[in-house]
Amino acid sequence: MKTLLKKESMKKLIPIIVRQAHYERNQSVTVRPEPVEGLNQRLLKFLLPLGLILSIYILNIQTVMAHGEKALEPFIRMRTIQFYDVQWDKQKFNVNEEVSVSGKFHVAEDWPVSVPKPEASFLNISTPGPVLIRTERYLNGKPFMNSVALQPGGDYNFKIVLKGRLPGHYHIHPFFNLKDAGQVMGPGVWLDIAGNADDFTNEVKTINGELVDMETYGLSNGILWHVFWGVLATAWLLWWVRRPLFIARYRMLQAGMEDELVTPKDRLIGKAILIGVPVLVLAANAMTTNQYPNTIPLQASLDQILPLSAQVNAGVVDVETLKAEYRVPDRAMTFTLKIDNRSDKPIRIGEFTTANVHFLNKELQASYQKGGSESMTAPEGLSLDNATPIQPGEQRTMTITARDALWESEKLDGLIRDSDSRIGGLLFFYDDHLGERFISSITAAVIPKFN
Repeated sequence: MKTLLKKESMKKLIPIIVRQAHYERNQSVTVRPEPVEGLNQRLLKFLLPLGLILSIYILNIQTVMAHGEKALEPFIRMRTIQFYDVQWDKQKFNVNEEVSVSGKFHVAEDWPVSVPKPEASFLNISTPGPVLIRTERYLNGKPFMNSVALQPGGDYNFKIVLKGRLPGHYHIHPFFNLKDAGQVMGPGVWLDIAGNADDFTNEVKTINGELVDMETYGLSNGILWHVFWGVLATAWLLWWVRRPLFIARYRMLQAGMEDELVTPKDRLIGKAILIGVPVLVLAANAMTTNQYPNTIPLQASLDQILPLSAQVNAGVVDVETLKAEYRVPDRAMTFTLKIDNRSDKPIRIGEFTTANVHFLNKELQASYQKGGSESMTAPEGLSLDNATPIQPGEQRTMTITARDALWESEKLDGLIRDSDSRIGGLLFFYDDHLGERFISSITAAVIPKFN
């Protein structure tokens, strides 16, 4: 009886809605006539978009070559993960051929206070799509799969083994993804992958001894479930949008007829989906468990790998940064340093590195180890006020200047506009015969100079 009354009230309301809409549509409205356009105006309107379309083909549009390595604030790139000695075993190889990248990094002691500590970090490779696959990964010689906790002040070495998948010319970076901070990129290089993409194979042996192709394994099953859920969701949406929407429903609400918006059939279908979907999911899960009894779930643990013995700030050469100034017109960073040589050899400064940018002392060119991006190197970018070797046991206060346009092109000069205007980097010392190297991590607040 109640249902019949609802239907009767619905029938009474719909003609009212239709009549009101018809009345509103037929109201007289004064329309100001538009001016008649001349031939020249119509021709101009036609030629303008045509010219814009043709100009797109004339422009020299270049491919994007970056991976966001300049996106993070300079103080994060300088004072978190400090990469050095990054090497690729080759830069030209074929599809299915392996290539490895190895190197070292220092976790800065002066970790920015606004950046969460590296209690969960993930080492990976930044690529423009799936052009490579990662087959092995090592940290301090230990294989690891998960995120890892790093210790500020710690020294680590890493190695990643990759396999060529798609031929082409690609710019690749190793990087650390820091939880709640972002990606800190290592030095990038260009890799050339030759061959045919159709020749790529990615076969692995399961714990049951079955050999499967990871490129196609489970693909049809995945497509089936995506189509099923897509069809179900679409049908549920169409069931509701098939009837009048918005204005008609709003007027029913205004008339106090909200109970009539949902019919008994709507409730029946909703109950069927509410019960059917969980039953279907549980049944499919039971079938999958029965078909694949030996499975390894996705791992959610955190690897704990201790740092190496001190490679940076090992106590042989101590460096205290007294002052750091950035001269904006000269694009030059000047450091005043107090250096204590505790080694038994005379040493000289050969390089300053920060955010993968290398400033070299031209008198010690052999100090630079190849393997990084040479476009990020200033071969004569480091100058010293006193270039004589620092003798064993000597303490010296000296000024060094790292000068190059890379401060601006790599957006590191934005440091003076950051809320945390502190610089960090690695200073490399060498003995007279370049046979031994000492590394110190330096940091200081930066004072900008505009004249």
